[in-house]
Amino acid sequence: MAQQRQNPFLVKYDTPYQIPPFDRITVADYLPALKAGIAEQQKAVDAIVNNPEAPTFSNTIVALDHSGPILEKVCMVFFNLDESNSTPEMTAVGEEFYPLYSAHTDEISMNPGLFRRIKTLYDNRTSAGYTRPQMLAVEKAYKDMVRSGALLDAEKQEQLKTINTTLADLYLKFNKNLLSATNEFSIVVDDSKELAGLPATSVAVAKAEAEKRGLGEGKWVFTLHAPSRLPLLQYADSRSLREKMYKGYTTLASSGKYNNYPIIAEIVKARTRKANLLGYKNYADYMTENVMAKNVKNAEDLLMQIWKPATSRVAEEVAEMQALANKEGHQITIEPWDYYYYAEKVRKAKYALDEDEVRQYFHVDSVRKGIFTMANRLYGVTFTEMPDAPKYDPEVTVYDVRDADNNHVAVFMTDYFTRSSKRQGAWMSEFKGSWVGDNGEVERPVIFNVCNFTHPTGDSPSLLTIDEVETMFHEFGHGLHGMLSRAKYKSQAGTNVDRDFVELPSQIHEHWAMEPELLRQFARNYKTGEVIPDVLIEKLQKASTHNQGFTTTELAGAALLDLEWGKLTSADDIDVEGFEKAVAAKLGMPREVQYRYRSPYFKHVFGSDGYASGYYTYLWAEVLDTDGFELFKERGIFDPATAKAFRENVLEMGGSEDPMQLYINFRGRKPDANALLRNRGLIPEDNKNIPVKSAEGK
Repeated sequence: MAQQRQNPFLVKYDTPYQIPPFDRITVADYLPALKAGIAEQQKAVDAIVNNPEAPTFSNTIVALDHSGPILEKVCMVFFNLDESNSTPEMTAVGEEFYPLYSAHTDEISMNPGLFRRIKTLYDNRTSAGYTRPQMLAVEKAYKDMVRSGALLDAEKQEQLKTINTTLADLYLKFNKNLLSATNEFSIVVDDSKELAGLPATSVAVAKAEAEKRGLGEGKWVFTLHAPSRLPLLQYADSRSLREKMYKGYTTLASSGKYNNYPIIAEIVKARTRKANLLGYKNYADYMTENVMAKNVKNAEDLLMQIWKPATSRVAEEVAEMQALANKEGHQITIEPWDYYYYAEKVRKAKYALDEDEVRQYFHVDSVRKGIFTMANRLYGVTFTEMPDAPKYDPEVTVYDVRDADNNHVAVFMTDYFTRSSKRQGAWMSEFKGSWVGDNGEVERPVIFNVCNFTHPTGDSPSLLTIDEVETMFHEFGHGLHGMLSRAKYKSQAGTNVDRDFVELPSQIHEHWAMEPELLRQFARNYKTGEVIPDVLIEKLQKASTHNQGFTTTELAGAALLDLEWGKLTSADDIDVEGFEKAVAAKLGMPREVQYRYRSPYFKHVFGSDGYASGYYTYLWAEVLDTDGFELFKERGIFDPATAKAFRENVLEMGGSEDPMQLYINFRGRKPDANALLRNRGLIPEDNKNIPVKSAEGK
C-alpha cells in the first residue's frame, strides 16, 4: 500500500537547518496546516490558563512564546510567499487564511484566563527578581493584551474582533488590487527614436519584455516595476514618455477595477473605530504610544525639523534644473516627470558623474560580494552557498552563515530579481526565528532578503543603480539583525523591536556601500574585472548629497501624510485624493515633488498595519544611524571595538532591552538629531550646535 502523504507543516522538517521543504509544500497544504496550528495553539493556551500552579515567567510567558509551532511554520511560509511568489491560487487561499488567522489571534489576545495570569505577573513584577529581558517580556505581554482589547467588556471585544476581521479582509483586497494594477500597466514603444537617452540595459530589458508578451520585433515594453520605471524617468530624452510613466505610476490603483480609494476609506474608518474602542482619540495615538516616539507630536516634531531645510533645498535643485533646461534651449517649466531626468543631467554637469558608467561596477554578484565582505570584516561571519538547499524559486540563492569560530549562525537566502508574482519594493523576513530553550539548546534562524532588481537578459547583465546598491546593503542590515540575534526569547529575537528602532541596523549598514575602503574590494567592472578607479570614487563622494532635497522631501512628505491619516477622528465621506491634496497644501509641498508613495499604492500603510502611523520611523531611525556611523568614521569604518560594540549592544540584543538604552550602550550617549541633516548635506558638516530636539523627542 502506498504511504499516505504527510502535510509538510505537521511534521518536523527533515531539511538542513530546518529550512522549509518548499518542493514538497503545495497550495492545498496551507489551510489544513493553519487549522491544525490553531487547534494546537488553542490547546496549549488552555493548558496555560488551566494550570493549577501559580503563574510564573516559565509556565506563562515562555509557555505562550512556544505555544504554536505548527502555526508559526505555516504562517511564516504562507505570509512570506504570498508577498514574494504569489499566485492566483495563493490569493484564493488567502481569502480564507487571513480572516481565520486574525480571528484566532483575537481569541488568544482577549483570553480572560490568560490575561489574568499575565496581569498577576505584571502586578508583581518589581518584586519577582526578573532579569531585564524577563521584565520587558512581562510588560510587553501585558501591554499587548491591553492594546488588543483584554480590558474591554464582552460586547466591545466582539466589536473589536469584527473590526480586526474587516481590516484583514481590506488589507488583502488592497494588496491584490495593487499587484494586479502594477502588472496590468505597461507602455509599448514602437519607435526606436523614443528610446533615445536610455541605457542599453534598460532597452534590452524592455525588448525582452516585449518578446515575452509575443509582440514581435520593433517593440519595447516598459512596466511600473522599479527596474523599468526608474531608468526611463531618469534617462529617457522623450518628455512625453517620461510623463506617461510618471502619471501611470502616480495614478496606480486609483481608478477602474483595481481602485484602492474606496478600500482606503474603509480602512481609515475601521482603524478609527478600533482606536476609539480601545480608548484612544485616533489611530495615530494608538500606534505611536507603544514605540520610542511615545506620541504623534514627537514624531511630527522630528519630521518638521527636517521638512524646512529639505524643501528649501528642493527650491535650489529646481532652480538648477530650470537653468540647465533653459541653457539647452528647452522652452519648458520643470514638472514632476522632469525631476529625475534633469537631476541626473545636473549631476553630470556638476560632478562629471554618469550613473550609467558607475553601474558597470555594480553587477549584482559584485555587490553581493560587497555585503558579505562588510559582514566578514565587521563581525567575522562567512557565507557559503548551499546549492542543494530547498528554495521557493529557482532564482533564490541559499547560504550557510558561520561565525568566526565556524559555528553555524543562520541560513540566509537572497531573492533579488523582479517577477510578476512578487510585490514591488524590497524587504527582509524569516522562515524560522531564533531562541534559546530552557535546556540551553539554541535554535538558529532562517533569514531572507527580497529585492526587485533588473533581471539579466541575454547579453544584458543585472547592473545596479546607486540606489539599488544601497537597497541591497539596507535589506542585508535587517538580515544581520535577524541572523546575529542572541536574544533568549522568541518574542525579543532579531527584528522584534520597536518599529522606530528596527530601521537602525538596516540604515546604518547602507553607509558602507559607498565607502572607498569597501568599494575597492567589491566594485569591479563587469566586463574587464577592473577595480573601480579612485577618480570615480571621488566623484561618488562629492555627489553623495546630490538631490537630497527631493529625496528627503518625498520621504518626509509621505511620513507626514501617513500621520495625518492616523490623526483623523472621523472618516465618514472621506475623499482620498482631496485629503492628500489638502495635506500637501498645508505642508507647502513643492509643486515638483510628489509623496514617495501616494495612498493607493502606499503598501507600508494600507497593505497591513505594520507601518501605519509609523512611516516616520525611517527618518527617526536615520537620526540614530547617522549619529552612530559618525562614531565608525571617527574610529575607522572597520574598527573592531566599534563593530563589536554595535554587534553586542544592538544586533544581538533584539528587543531584550529598551532601545534607547541599547543605543546609549553602543554610542556612549544619546543621539544628536543634527546628524541626519549633516549626512544629507542639509546643514554644514561641522554644525553640531543648532538646538534641536533629541531623537527621543523630549
